Amino acid sequence: MALTLVLSAFLLAPLNATETDDRIVSAAQNSYVFKTFLSDDAIKTESKDGAVTLSGTVREDSHKQIAQETVSGLPGVTSVSNMIEVKDSPPVQSDTWLYLKVKGALAYHSSVSAYNTKVDLKQGVVTLTGEAASEAQKDLATEYARDVDGVKDVKNEMTVVANKPTATAALVTMIDDASITAQVRMALLTHRSTSAFKTTVTTTVGIVTVGGAAKNAAEKELVTKLVTDINGVKSVVNNMVVELAAAAN
Repeated sequence: MALTLVLSAFLLAPLNATETDDRIVSAAQNSYVFKTFLSDDAIKTESKDGAVTLSGTVREDSHKQIAQETVSGLPGVTSVSNMIEVKDSPPVQSDTWLYLKVKGALAYHSSVSAYNTKVDLKQGVVTLTGEAASEAQKDLATEYARDVDGVKDVKNEMTVVANKPTATAALVTMIDDASITAQVRMALLTHRSTSAFKTTVTTTVGIVTVGGAAKNAAEKELVTKLVTDINGVKSVVNNMVVELAAAAN
């Protein structure tokens, strides 16, 4: 009897591991990030006992990063080996490189429309055209573009169109936690006023908890503001500790 139980456990273990690996691969492929930001890239996801290997090609370095961030946040993943190659990546701080950064920054946020915003760059100066649903949305587009590291100035020539449709609540509920976490981390990395390296991020059913260190109270408030506006976020719990306050204690 004991031998039978041991053999049964031995035979079932690989099957359970395989099922977990299959779920990981499926979750990655069906995640919001993979279906939107990475839909035109050629990424292959493999998992063995929770150790994931990403391979293939992407159009830009940020896509390689957000793919890893997304997969790292999936249940059952123990490690990620990122073997993705970047095809024809533009030089760092070039206008093309900054263009991709600005478009990415706009795409992560729910209160602006990357689809309806045209971005042009010349010698580090961003010109925004297209349509905004309100003056507030237009101002936010300026703010997010200006805060991208390397941008020298922003000229916003967008036209405000009243009653322009925006993202629906249904879309928000479709976004998985791993994709939310990945977008938050990429947004913090993109904005020069925040530090992704000193900020921890976890997401549970759309509720994002951030921790780590902030340089000052203003940075902590900015992180809350940025994260609140990320696609799929329902609410934000900010547990960051202000470095100056921590040092005083």
